Amino acid sequence: MQLRYNYRVYPEPGQRMALARAFGCARVVFNDGLRARREAHASGLPYIKDADLQKQVITSAKRTEERAWLGEVSSVVLVQSLRDLHTAYRNFFSCVTGQRKGAKVAPPRFKSKRDSRQSIRLTANGFCLRDNGKLYIAKVGDLAIRWSRPLPAVPTSVTVTKDATDRYWVSFVVDTEPAILPETTPETGIDLGLTHFAVLSDGRKVDSPKFLRRAEKKLKRMQKALSRKAEGSNNRAKARKKVARQHARVADRRRDWHHKLSTAIIRDTQAVYVEDLAVRGLARTRLAKSVHDAGWSAFVAMLEYKAIRHGRHFGRIGRFEPTSQVCSACGIKDGPKPLTVREWTCRDCGTVHDRDVNAARNILAAGRADRLNASRSAGKTGPVPAQRVEAGTHRDGQTTVVGIPAP
Repeated sequence: MQLRYNYRVYPEPGQRMALARAFGCARVVFNDGLRARREAHASGLPYIKDADLQKQVITSAKRTEERAWLGEVSSVVLVQSLRDLHTAYRNFFSCVTGQRKGAKVAPPRFKSKRDSRQSIRLTANGFCLRDNGKLYIAKVGDLAIRWSRPLPAVPTSVTVTKDATDRYWVSFVVDTEPAILPETTPETGIDLGLTHFAVLSDGRKVDSPKFLRRAEKKLKRMQKALSRKAEGSNNRAKARKKVARQHARVADRRRDWHHKLSTAIIRDTQAVYVEDLAVRGLARTRLAKSVHDAGWSAFVAMLEYKAIRHGRHFGRIGRFEPTSQVCSACGIKDGPKPLTVREWTCRDCGTVHDRDVNAARNILAAGRADRLNASRSAGKTGPVPAQRVEAGTHRDGQTTVVGIPAP
């Protein structure tokens, strides 16, 4: 399985200039490749192959006067930027043809030097780890890293990123074995909400920390100060960075809290079941700010990849399951209820239910049923394909770990 370890780096002024040059060259190569393919499509020409495009926008471009400065950065950076374009096109074509499941993927767009996030990616021949703990990047130099934890294996690639707050990060991809936890008995169903972030089937309730709501007063004051600064002035740039830093603090706190909660749940339970929420649809309602502040999708992604990494079972039930309408004691469907109804009594067995706890218990029952049906089907037709996790993050101080199971 592949893990991604993220560390904070502190480049010197000259190294910052070299990284800015690398960011710019990678962006230009990406845009040149995208422009060439769009022009070929508009002219009715066949799709430009990857190797031909690389010769056109990198090899041949370096020999021209207007693109000669591409030779000032490592060729690995330019090649990987073009590979990102190839991947974006393949994802788009797979989505159009129906081979890719999930949300629709838009065609690649041009990158801007004003984007809040700039990054470059290098394979093993473009970087190395020094004995003194520094990271060597080709044509950049040795970068000082804050090693918040050791790497478990030799990295295969590294991504250098600059965020909106002018912080620099390096992200290593390493191949490691899953860390299987000892088996345990409890299983849990989780009902996600806004008042209570998570309600577990055993009756436990986790209050929502509402990091964005708590920071709104300070953000409002900073946004007002930003709006009063003249366009294009240095003071406006300083005010913008202050707002970006405050948003970064909110995101970091939320991510850290998500990881601590998801790790505790995975450690204490053998199987976790959640409801497949339509977060994108809920984010277009009047509850949009609260939905984004909760971060349900990121939390569920963490549960999923940690379950795979630690040998736990993770399951999703359908979003149209009537978890709030069915009595978890007798199974009678009692009908829909408005959100203002937080407690209700079953008309058949007389059990008094807390709405969220009852939903969590129904999620647990539905998840167990789906798992049983899947195991029975696997006995007839072969093993059930393993779940694939696109991404997840784990932050410990300044370290982020992203788990991606090997295909």
